[in-house]
Amino acid sequence: MKYQDRVYGEIKIDEPVLLEIISAPEFQRLKDVDQGGYYEVHYPGTKHTRFEHSLGVFELLRRYRASPEEQIAGLIHDISHSAFSHTMDYIVADGSGKTQCHQDRIFSDYVKNSSIAGILGKYNFDVDKIVDDSNFPLKENELPDICADRIDYSLRGLLAFKMEDRETINYFLDHLKAAQGKWFFDDIASAKKYAVAFKKLNDIHYSSEITAYMFRTTADYLKHAFSRGYINEDDFYTTDTEVLNKTREHHSGDPVLEKLWQRMENKIRWEVNKEDYDARVFCKSRAVDPFCQYQGSLKRVSEVIPGWKEIVTDNLKPKEHFIKFYD
Repeated sequence: MKYQDRVYGEIKIDEPVLLEIISAPEFQRLKDVDQGGYYEVHYPGTKHTRFEHSLGVFELLRRYRASPEEQIAGLIHDISHSAFSHTMDYIVADGSGKTQCHQDRIFSDYVKNSSIAGILGKYNFDVDKIVDDSNFPLKENELPDICADRIDYSLRGLLAFKMEDRETINYFLDHLKAAQGKWFFDDIASAKKYAVAFKKLNDIHYSSEITAYMFRTTADYLKHAFSRGYINEDDFYTTDTEVLNKTREHHSGDPVLEKLWQRMENKIRWEVNKEDYDARVFCKSRAVDPFCQYQGSLKRVSEVIPGWKEIVTDNLKPKEHFIKFYD
């Protein structure tokens, strides 16, 4: 299999276990699961999918010589995402979206009840080990550290949203290193540049007013469709297109659904208004404080750059937005 990736260029995969996982229906459906949720109506031409991100995490781990088990863990790490990605966090549990971790909560059970488990067993991989993040520190760790997942989605997002050019992405990859389960940059300049770029991506996209509006309106539309029986729980684990194909046929007979669709499509006026609002929406906020080589040892950016620790602390708090609809 050859795949042209926007971050890493040509990806070539020959290993049978990887090819079978990629060919599995649970993995193929990620081709039609928007990485951001439903960004395209707000930022036309920027859509990128959980499929390409998953292949990217795998490729990043492979390039930095992670174990075969960790590469597989990276490949399947988003397999449990629902249609419209983190929109589900505004539908289930408390629906606040503050943590955006629904897919993580169900990940182990999802994998074990999917065809992926059989494929792993066929090639003598321990499923319990693969689904346990504690075994794979390069693939996943806690903010504000960087990991393969975080690195890939940020580089991919910076390109998709045209916030950085190819030369800058290559600069980050050239200076990025991995050893003994830890990612780091080889100098403070590259580490700081990456951390600042990540913050900009978070501020403009991941935790912004537009993202809050996108998540709330998409969730409201899907929740209404679910409450009326137009879609069921299983439909959430198909694709964005399949869900919309089932809901759209009910627009003409359900004026509430049609109104929520107009909001979701960004066709009505709205504003952020803390004094007069219809929806109070939280967005998970992210910040990184990567390690780098500095004067003969590994230091965090915050240990070298004055004020960065405070910036990270502030940006790890969920962002709150107040939205007023005019329809």
